Amino acid sequence: MLECYVKLLHTKHLMLYLFITLSKREMKYAPIDSQLFNQNRRNFIDRLKKNSIAIFQANDEFPRSGDQPYPFKQNPDLFYLTGIDQEQTILVLFPDCPDPLYREILFLRQTSEQIAIWEGHKYTKEEAQKVSGISCVLWSDSFWGTLSSIIHYAETIYLNTNENDRYVHTVPYRDMRFIQELKERYPLHAYTRSAPILRDLRVVKSAIEVDLTRIACAITRDAFIRVLRFVKPGVSEYEIEAEIIHEFIRGRATGHAYNPIIASGANANILHYNDNNQVCKHGDVILLDFGAEYANYNADMTRSIPVSGRFTKRQKEVYNAVLHVMKEARKMLVAGTVWNEYHDETSKIMENELIKLGLLDKHDVAKQDPKKPLYKKYFMHGTSHHLGLDVHDFASRHKPFEVGNILTCEPGIYIQEEGLGIRLENNILITPDGNVDLMADIPLEAEEIESMMNSWSLSEELKN
Repeated sequence: MLECYVKLLHTKHLMLYLFITLSKREMKYAPIDSQLFNQNRRNFIDRLKKNSIAIFQANDEFPRSGDQPYPFKQNPDLFYLTGIDQEQTILVLFPDCPDPLYREILFLRQTSEQIAIWEGHKYTKEEAQKVSGISCVLWSDSFWGTLSSIIHYAETIYLNTNENDRYVHTVPYRDMRFIQELKERYPLHAYTRSAPILRDLRVVKSAIEVDLTRIACAITRDAFIRVLRFVKPGVSEYEIEAEIIHEFIRGRATGHAYNPIIASGANANILHYNDNNQVCKHGDVILLDFGAEYANYNADMTRSIPVSGRFTKRQKEVYNAVLHVMKEARKMLVAGTVWNEYHDETSKIMENELIKLGLLDKHDVAKQDPKKPLYKKYFMHGTSHHLGLDVHDFASRHKPFEVGNILTCEPGIYIQEEGLGIRLENNILITPDGNVDLMADIPLEAEEIESMMNSWSLSEELKN
């Protein structure tokens, strides 16, 4: 199946294969086969203690200004288990409930004529059943009454919080407020965490999840090709950003997977540069770090391209050094690889490249403090992170890589004194036979990028 799917990658509407017809509650992306969410729930339920109930809340709706909210972004764990992309949704799982009707319950915000006029269509119960595969769908105003009729038959309550180790919360978000209220109502139950189960489950992608990620990568590829056609001296970083989002929306992406980095010249040495407001100058390199979000699954790509269509000798030396590290690191992205050992090996390859570039002295490297390695002056971030419903996906840093993991591979070299930063990044799927580059069809070699930029530039000149 996957081989057939790869052949579809160059078509603009490949995402339509995922479902035959669209429901009234049509998202920007095509509907997803509910078997994904049915299987995800089965996998989760299999790990629960006997007589346990698990409850999941939608994300908060956050105010942007006096009367405007930010665009709603669903809680990834709730989406993983239901496919429901709507605010104020609650999922209850109670596999040992004595009443079979209430072993899986989905609570939805009930719509009204006024809501339909002001906000548009919301899920009907029938639509939510079709999307999620859950037969018992109730309105959210019946949540507490329904819960009180079954929760006393449970011994353990599984609750969810954001345990991504990159996140530190300072605001009591919806999950935290719900936990406090639930414990006040039911203080004598045993409470435990859902996150350790989801950390193990979400990191291993099913075939459908891989396909959704492939679509996000394909949309990202189209945007990069568009950028290669567009870039020339004098364009602004924000104009490049506009070309990217144009292609994302045209390809039915929800939008950016994260704030795009369009960093020309010395800006490339700012790892999370988001200003995107400078003019791209002849002789500079632009570091482009962006990815499409499709059906809540994310792509994450980085490329470095010459503004004028040609790398200088030095720029190409640095580029090829980064590319070499990337290719060598990718070989290690296989099942069984241990996170820390992988990064240690990658750092040794990077050290050697930095010595070749004249940025480090091999004698200094031999005498360096292992706790303060010299390469970190030029390569100060990790080489990989897990990818999925979160760009930095929920996963353990201490568990060996597994078949079904998707990881980025993104080495970089940043030379402040030369005003040059090069980073390259592709998304890699670990398979039983090694790995597959989900961005293999996105131009990567320096000569290929130069050739494409100059062939289009010549074509435009001939037109004029």
